[in-house]
Amino acid sequence: MDKKSSLAALAALGQETRLDIFRLLVRAGADGVPAGEIAGRLGAVQNTVSAHLKVLAQAGLISPGRDGRTVRYAADMTGFRDLLAYLMEDCCEGRPELCRPVIDAVTCRC
Repeated sequence: MDKKSSLAALAALGQETRLDIFRLLVRAGADGVPAGEIAGRLGAVQNTVSAHLKVLAQAGLISPGRDGRTVRYAADMTGFRDLLAYLMEDCCEGRPELCRPVIDAVTCRC
């Protein structure tokens, strides 16, 4: 991940509804959540949620998938891991091996 991509991801997560959507999708796991159900779970307006989903997808944090006629969104854990790795790559005064336990703790093999 580069600086521009990391800024896009952080900006996407820097908005309350988008952060709520991302956290909802992380909890849902690989199966994701149908697009129409996301708004209902958050008590938000569908067209507003659609705009937020687009921002999160463009930032590489979520991905859509077709399930028949339904679009399901799931957290893109690779994109999220890439963001975490970028943020921590220069940690510990250039000794990233010292941060390995933290990186291992916050990443999963989802």
